[in-house]
Amino acid sequence: MAQVLNDPTRRDFWAVDKVILVYFGFAIIILAGWWSGIPYAPWLLAAHLLGTSLLLYQVRFPNPTTWIFRNWYPLIYVASCYKEMALFIPAVRGTDADQWLANLDYRIWHANPTIWLERIQTPLLTEFLQIVYTLFVPAVLLIPFLLWKRRRFADFQYLAFLIALGFLVSYIGYLIVPARGPRFLLKHLQHVPLQGLWLFRGMQSTLDRLESAHYDCFPSGHTELTILAWWGSRRLSGKLFGLYFAYTLSIIFATVYLRYHYTVDVMAGAVVAAVLILTAPVLYKKLSEGGSAIGRN
Repeated sequence: MAQVLNDPTRRDFWAVDKVILVYFGFAIIILAGWWSGIPYAPWLLAAHLLGTSLLLYQVRFPNPTTWIFRNWYPLIYVASCYKEMALFIPAVRGTDADQWLANLDYRIWHANPTIWLERIQTPLLTEFLQIVYTLFVPAVLLIPFLLWKRRRFADFQYLAFLIALGFLVSYIGYLIVPARGPRFLLKHLQHVPLQGLWLFRGMQSTLDRLESAHYDCFPSGHTELTILAWWGSRRLSGKLFGLYFAYTLSIIFATVYLRYHYTVDVMAGAVVAAVLILTAPVLYKKLSEGGSAIGRN
């Protein structure tokens, strides 16, 4: 049986803490190495140090806020790490891999998938798939929320670890293979613009504002994290597991149909998800040794 991390008197680092602190160390190295080229570098460094200090305080000095903080802080920390990648990648890389990814797609399919999919494009399908794509974050967070609501804290904490690890791994992928997606690179080749019915344009522009000028295609985080959420949903019910399977297939198709991703991004996201599903239980157990609990997937 997995033990829940629910003893407020323990002053140990949880597995998710260790992963986030390692990533923070990686981000600080990036800041130090490219200090003059990264906008707002002093503020970003201060934010990382402040976030680290707050976590250390909650670990070493448990208080009435510790239980909620320790379980939910990764949501805020991981989201903040995503936002800063838009500043890191142009400074560190200075170029993108879009043409390389598009060429790989073409070699696989002997066509550009986003252009080929114009032949099945309809406003109703576009509207539906944009809704599916936009619901990505709520869909991923719903499973841990339901586990929390049912007080299945051990399962919640493992899934929080898995999801946080999945996001952070994808950020490193963005840095290694920076790309903005076919809707920018191949726009001049598309014959027909995407058209929805009622909400499509508003949802697309809202996502553009939230994501800024991100190079967040490879691997496809939408594919990776949705697969992880689908895998976690099996702990709740078979019906939900089946529903998430259908949602996962829909969002994978949506990433290419809506021109957000190359198919090689999707393949990479699926591979990363599979590797994490297989290896994360061992990593979680290892990182939990000497800590306040051990969990299983």
